[in-house]
Amino acid sequence: MRLGQLIEGGGDSAVTGFAIDHRKVAPGTIFGAFQGAAVNGEDFIPAAIQAGAIAIVARPEAVVEGALHIADVNPRERFAHLAAAFFAPFPQTAVAVTGTNGKTSTVEMTRQLWRMTGNHAASIGTLGVTTADDTVTTGLTTPDIVTFLSNVAGLAREGVTHVAFEASSHGLSQYRTEGLPVKAAAFTNLSRDHLDYHGDMAAYFHAKLRLFAEVLQDDGTAVVWVDDANSERVIDLARVRGNRLITVGEHGDTLRLVSREPTLLGQGLTIEADGKSYKVNLPLIGAYQAANALTAAGLVIATGGDVATTLANLARLQPVRGRLERAVIAKSGAPVYVDYAHTPDALEAAVSALKPHTKGRLILVFGAGGDRDPGKRELMGREAALGADVVIVTDDNPRSEDPAAIRREVLKGAPDAIEIGDRRGAIAAAIHLAGPEDIVLLAGKGHEQGQIVGDRVLPFDDVNVARECAA
Repeated sequence: MRLGQLIEGGGDSAVTGFAIDHRKVAPGTIFGAFQGAAVNGEDFIPAAIQAGAIAIVARPEAVVEGALHIADVNPRERFAHLAAAFFAPFPQTAVAVTGTNGKTSTVEMTRQLWRMTGNHAASIGTLGVTTADDTVTTGLTTPDIVTFLSNVAGLAREGVTHVAFEASSHGLSQYRTEGLPVKAAAFTNLSRDHLDYHGDMAAYFHAKLRLFAEVLQDDGTAVVWVDDANSERVIDLARVRGNRLITVGEHGDTLRLVSREPTLLGQGLTIEADGKSYKVNLPLIGAYQAANALTAAGLVIATGGDVATTLANLARLQPVRGRLERAVIAKSGAPVYVDYAHTPDALEAAVSALKPHTKGRLILVFGAGGDRDPGKRELMGREAALGADVVIVTDDNPRSEDPAAIRREVLKGAPDAIEIGDRRGAIAAAIHLAGPEDIVLLAGKGHEQGQIVGDRVLPFDDVNVARECAA
């Protein structure tokens, strides 16, 4: 592709790629120089040009000498749309999911439901890029725009026709999800998270609303879990834009959850749609898993799926890695579950999901991450103390903070909790405490394969550690 094909007056220079890291620039690259929280990409413009960048996307006031200056007051957005034009084509059907909790499960369930009806589908998010054949870890809920678009284009070349991706608040505010035509967008819920980045809840919600205000196509469909207190804002926005609207939940008009009955290994759902009643045996436990499954069903229906077939296929969904995943059954007979819950709301949801299945005690092991919103730590402790019978406070990913200081903040909300800093020791203690009628929940890290301590990532997988301790 020639630069003139991307931008008027660009000339005949061949465009070989896009980069936002000057170390990845090669001859023919278009470099995005953005101001970040810790690093100013404009400082690396000379190095990028020296490495062969033929054009720089940056603010009008940036200094660019020796390459074409593509000036824009919002360089991230401009860069994203140029990159999209370079990497296209993409899968013909793309949907996105935003919300505090449930994004990972919803995109993966959407992928599974599409696959059940014969579509070649993929999901992108916290678990990486997942297809029927492979999983590639990206390490971010929403990867950088170059990685994202190149991954999606690569999926199209492999024959993928349907893709569902997570749209995080960070990704939306930094224009990491632009350029890809989005036919349907879903909202799951909103609760406290990432305030270390956004500052307050209003800014956090505003970032998520970008998915519906700017990313979703004008003729796209908004799928909304209406039982969340913040859903009306999303619904109002969809109506103002004239989008098709699919609402799901106990108060949903499209898919109404009439009843939910816990079973030994899942739950029985009664759903009303199009004036008909459907019975579904969902093989996943917990109210929030039902919410995720119905939201995924809404996305499939929004993109042409048959209502009856889609709802029937909910009975065939497989568990999502690290989302109320049963890791092992201890020698005592107690099941041990692993969940990614790392916010007060998510912790409460995970505990509530397991409570109906607990004849004895619910034993909870959790911590809070370092270098993240400290205000949620005491709240998480409070939710743990309210919902669990035995609480063990341990380390999560302390990062650069003092682990003991983090635990002290959590313990303000759960003063009667047991404190065991070493996470392996905490997991072992919980399994040792558990009797045949108890359930153990290991919360916070879910699918993660490492524990971040300082600037090191130490190998650590809650599922594997639980199995080792149970053995």
